[in-house]
Amino acid sequence: MGDTSNRLAGTAYVTVDGLTIMVAGQFKYSPSKMKRDTLTGMDGVHGYKETPNAPFISCQVRDSGGTTVNDFNNQTNVSIVVELANGKTIIGAGMWTVNTQEVDSTEATFDVRWEGGSVSEN
Repeated sequence: MGDTSNRLAGTAYVTVDGLTIMVAGQFKYSPSKMKRDTLTGMDGVHGYKETPNAPFISCQVRDSGGTTVNDFNNQTNVSIVVELANGKTIIGAGMWTVNTQEVDSTEATFDVRWEGGSVSEN
C-alpha cells in the first residue's frame, strides 16, 4: 500500500447533515471571524479597523441523478463535515446557503456556499 504521509491536497469528502455530496472541485473554507482593513491617511498608516466576518465552506457540487438542487437553496441550519487529503476535518455548524444555485449542464455542476457562525479545523 502506498505511503500518503506527504499528501497535502487533492481530495475533499463532504457531508451535509450526514448526506454525502459529490464534490466536483473548488473546495474552499475560512474559519476567520474577523476581517481587518488598514486605515491610512495622507500622513501615513493610522492603524486598522476590524469588522465581523462570516466563516464559510464552499465547493462546486456535481449534479448527480440523486441530487435535488433546490434542496441546497432550502438549507438553513445544517452541519457540514469535510475530510481533506491532509488529514484535517473541517466542521461547520448551523450553516446556511447564501447564493442561488445555477447548474452548468455542460459539466453537471453548481456552486454552493454555506456561511454561519462557526467553522473549525481539527
